[in-house]
Amino acid sequence: MLSQRYQQEQEEQEQKIQDCKASLAAGRQTVEDAQKWVALIKQIGVPKELTAELLNTLIEKIVVHEATEDDFGFRQQEIEIIFRFVGKID
Repeated sequence: MLSQRYQQEQEEQEQKIQDCKASLAAGRQTVEDAQKWVALIKQIGVPKELTAELLNTLIEKIVVHEATEDDFGFRQQEIEIIFRFVGKID
């Protein structure tokens, strides 16, 4: 009985360690991505015009959702812009 509790506690502690390692790795990746984004923005500076090269550098993908109509007949369509290294910015 005591051995079973010890074994269960050991497994729980190992799981907590794995969770902490995963969380730490995700945090490190977020910091690295933010640093890459800042470096990219510094490299670009203040653009005078929007070019295809600039869009390809900054944007990872654009998601266009299906259009819907509201009660008044107005058409609405959601568009998501996913930026490179930082994801979607609201």
